[in-house]
Amino acid sequence: MAQDGTDLTPEPDGEDHVRGSLDAAVVITEYGDFECPYCGESNGVIEEILRRYGDRVAFVFRQYPLPMHPHAMAAAEASEAAATAGKFWEMYDALYRHQRALTERDLRGYAEAAGVDPQLVSTAIAENAYQSRIDRDRQSGNASGIEGTPSIFINGFAYEDEVSVDALSDTIDRALAART
Repeated sequence: MAQDGTDLTPEPDGEDHVRGSLDAAVVITEYGDFECPYCGESNGVIEEILRRYGDRVAFVFRQYPLPMHPHAMAAAEASEAAATAGKFWEMYDALYRHQRALTERDLRGYAEAAGVDPQLVSTAIAENAYQSRIDRDRQSGNASGIEGTPSIFINGFAYEDEVSVDALSDTIDRALAART
Protein backbone atom coordinates (compact mmCIF):
# COMPACT_ATOMS: atom_id res chain seq x y z
CA MET A 1 0.00 0.00 0.00
CA ALA A 2 1.10 3.52 -0.71
CA GLN A 3 1.33 5.98 2.16
CA ASP A 4 -2.05 7.43 1.15
CA GLY A 5 -3.63 3.96 1.35
CA THR A 6 -3.91 3.48 -2.41
CA ASP A 7 -2.80 0.12 -3.81
CA LEU A 8 0.14 0.33 -6.18
CA THR A 9 1.41 -2.13 -8.72
CA PRO A 10 5.06 -2.53 -9.69
CA GLU A 11 6.32 -0.50 -12.61
CA PRO A 12 6.20 -2.35 -15.93
CA ASP A 13 9.48 -3.85 -17.01
CA GLY A 14 11.01 -5.71 -19.93
CA GLU A 15 9.20 -8.91 -19.03
CA ASP A 16 5.72 -7.42 -19.28
CA HIS A 17 3.46 -7.68 -22.33
CA VAL A 18 3.01 -4.10 -23.53
CA ARG A 19 0.90 -2.51 -26.26
CA GLY A 20 2.29 0.92 -26.95
CA SER A 21 5.27 2.59 -25.36
CA LEU A 22 6.03 2.60 -21.66
CA ASP A 23 7.02 6.24 -22.24
CA ALA A 24 3.32 7.05 -22.77
CA ALA A 25 1.79 9.61 -20.43
CA VAL A 26 -0.65 6.99 -19.10
CA VAL A 27 0.11 3.33 -18.53
CA ILE A 28 -2.84 1.01 -17.90
CA THR A 29 -1.90 -2.27 -16.24
CA GLU A 30 -4.45 -5.06 -16.12
CA TYR A 31 -4.25 -8.32 -14.22
CA GLY A 32 -6.46 -10.62 -16.22
CA ASP A 33 -7.73 -14.14 -16.78
CA PHE A 34 -8.53 -15.28 -20.32
CA GLU A 35 -11.56 -17.25 -19.13
CA CYS A 36 -13.02 -14.49 -16.94
CA PRO A 37 -16.14 -13.01 -18.57
CA TYR A 38 -15.52 -9.65 -16.89
CA CYS A 39 -12.02 -9.58 -18.41
CA GLY A 40 -13.60 -10.27 -21.77
CA GLU A 41 -15.84 -7.24 -21.29
CA SER A 42 -12.94 -5.06 -20.16
CA ASN A 43 -10.96 -6.16 -23.22
CA GLY A 44 -13.40 -4.33 -25.48
CA VAL A 45 -13.16 -1.24 -23.28
CA ILE A 46 -9.36 -1.31 -23.38
CA GLU A 47 -9.39 -1.69 -27.18
CA GLU A 48 -11.56 1.41 -27.49
CA ILE A 49 -9.37 3.35 -25.05
CA LEU A 50 -6.26 2.46 -27.07
CA ARG A 51 -7.98 3.60 -30.29
CA ARG A 52 -9.19 6.80 -28.68
CA TYR A 53 -5.93 7.84 -27.00
CA GLY A 54 -3.33 6.48 -29.41
CA ASP A 55 0.27 6.87 -28.31
CA ARG A 56 -0.68 8.79 -25.14
CA VAL A 57 -1.66 5.48 -23.52
CA ALA A 58 0.13 2.16 -23.15
CA PHE A 59 -1.44 -1.11 -22.03
CA VAL A 60 0.30 -3.76 -19.93
CA PHE A 61 -1.26 -7.18 -19.48
CA ARG A 62 -0.28 -9.41 -16.56
CA GLN A 63 -1.44 -12.98 -16.07
CA TYR A 64 -3.80 -13.72 -13.20
CA PRO A 65 -5.55 -17.01 -14.03
CA LEU A 66 -8.15 -17.81 -11.39
CA PRO A 67 -8.43 -21.36 -10.07
CA MET A 68 -12.23 -21.34 -10.53
CA HIS A 69 -11.76 -21.17 -14.31
CA PRO A 70 -10.71 -24.64 -15.50
CA HIS A 71 -9.06 -23.48 -18.75
CA ALA A 72 -7.49 -20.24 -17.52
CA MET A 73 -4.07 -21.68 -16.72
CA ALA A 74 -3.82 -23.52 -20.05
CA ALA A 75 -4.81 -20.30 -21.86
CA ALA A 76 -2.14 -18.37 -19.93
CA GLU A 77 0.45 -21.03 -20.83
CA ALA A 78 -0.64 -20.86 -24.48
CA SER A 79 -0.31 -17.07 -24.56
CA GLU A 80 3.17 -17.27 -23.06
CA ALA A 81 4.17 -19.92 -25.60
CA ALA A 82 2.95 -17.59 -28.35
CA ALA A 83 4.98 -14.77 -26.77
CA THR A 84 8.17 -16.75 -27.34
CA ALA A 85 7.33 -16.64 -31.06
CA GLY A 86 6.59 -12.90 -30.91
CA LYS A 87 2.83 -13.50 -31.16
CA PHE A 88 1.54 -12.75 -27.68
CA TRP A 89 -0.95 -10.10 -28.78
CA GLU A 90 -2.29 -12.22 -31.63
CA MET A 91 -2.95 -15.03 -29.14
CA TYR A 92 -4.32 -12.59 -26.55
CA ASP A 93 -6.84 -11.29 -29.10
CA ALA A 94 -7.86 -14.81 -30.16
CA LEU A 95 -8.31 -15.96 -26.55
CA TYR A 96 -10.61 -13.09 -25.72
CA ARG A 97 -12.56 -13.51 -28.97
CA HIS A 98 -13.11 -17.19 -28.14
CA GLN A 99 -13.37 -17.21 -24.34
CA ARG A 100 -15.87 -20.07 -24.34
CA ALA A 101 -13.63 -22.34 -26.39
CA LEU A 102 -10.36 -22.82 -24.52
CA THR A 103 -9.66 -26.53 -24.70
CA GLU A 104 -6.14 -27.57 -25.66
CA ARG A 105 -7.39 -28.36 -29.16
CA ASP A 106 -8.85 -24.85 -29.41
CA LEU A 107 -5.64 -23.28 -28.10
CA ARG A 108 -3.57 -25.20 -30.64
CA GLY A 109 -5.86 -23.91 -33.40
CA TYR A 110 -5.51 -20.30 -32.26
CA ALA A 111 -1.74 -20.72 -32.15
CA GLU A 112 -1.65 -22.12 -35.65
CA ALA A 113 -3.85 -19.27 -36.94
CA ALA A 114 -1.43 -16.81 -35.32
CA GLY A 115 1.55 -18.43 -37.01
CA VAL A 116 2.78 -20.27 -33.92
CA ASP A 117 3.72 -23.95 -33.92
CA PRO A 118 0.79 -25.64 -32.13
CA GLN A 119 3.22 -28.10 -30.57
CA LEU A 120 4.68 -25.21 -28.54
CA VAL A 121 1.26 -24.79 -26.94
CA SER A 122 0.84 -28.50 -26.21
CA THR A 123 4.30 -28.67 -24.67
CA ALA A 124 3.73 -25.52 -22.61
CA ILE A 125 0.48 -26.89 -21.21
CA ALA A 126 1.82 -30.40 -20.54
CA GLU A 127 4.97 -29.15 -18.84
CA ASN A 128 3.64 -25.96 -17.23
CA ALA A 129 6.55 -24.42 -19.08
CA TYR A 130 5.69 -20.83 -18.16
CA GLN A 131 4.49 -21.41 -14.62
CA SER A 132 7.25 -19.25 -13.13
CA ARG A 133 6.43 -16.40 -15.54
CA ILE A 134 2.72 -16.64 -14.71
CA ASP A 135 3.49 -16.89 -10.98
CA ARG A 136 5.60 -13.73 -11.23
CA ASP A 137 2.56 -11.83 -12.48
CA ARG A 138 0.26 -13.43 -9.93
CA GLN A 139 2.63 -12.58 -7.05
CA SER A 140 2.86 -9.02 -8.31
CA GLY A 141 -0.94 -8.84 -8.29
CA ASN A 142 -1.15 -10.33 -4.82
CA ALA A 143 1.40 -7.81 -3.55
CA SER A 144 -0.70 -5.05 -5.14
CA GLY A 145 -3.75 -6.19 -3.18
CA ILE A 146 -5.91 -7.41 -6.03
CA GLU A 147 -8.82 -9.64 -5.19
CA GLY A 148 -10.13 -10.65 -8.61
CA THR A 149 -10.05 -9.98 -12.29
CA PRO A 150 -9.93 -7.73 -14.07
CA SER A 151 -7.84 -5.56 -11.76
CA ILE A 152 -6.71 -2.36 -13.38
CA PHE A 153 -4.09 0.17 -12.40
CA ILE A 154 -3.58 3.60 -13.98
CA ASN A 155 0.00 4.84 -13.71
CA GLY A 156 0.50 2.37 -10.87
CA PHE A 157 -2.57 3.34 -8.84
CA ALA A 158 -5.57 1.07 -8.37
CA TYR A 159 -8.51 1.97 -10.59
CA GLU A 160 -11.69 1.20 -8.68
CA ASP A 161 -14.41 2.73 -10.84
CA GLU A 162 -16.57 0.83 -13.33
CA VAL A 163 -14.74 -0.54 -16.35
CA SER A 164 -16.48 1.44 -19.06
CA VAL A 165 -15.07 3.63 -21.81
CA ASP A 166 -16.55 6.78 -20.25
CA ALA A 167 -15.38 6.11 -16.69
CA LEU A 168 -11.91 5.01 -17.75
CA SER A 169 -11.65 7.99 -20.12
CA ASP A 170 -12.44 10.37 -17.25
CA THR A 171 -9.61 8.88 -15.20
CA ILE A 172 -7.21 8.98 -18.14
CA ASP A 173 -8.15 12.59 -18.93
CA ARG A 174 -7.40 13.57 -15.31
CA ALA A 175 -4.04 11.74 -15.47
CA LEU A 176 -3.16 13.48 -18.73
CA ALA A 177 -4.15 16.89 -17.32
CA ALA A 178 -2.01 16.28 -14.24
CA ARG A 179 1.05 15.78 -16.45
CA THR A 180 0.75 19.18 -18.13
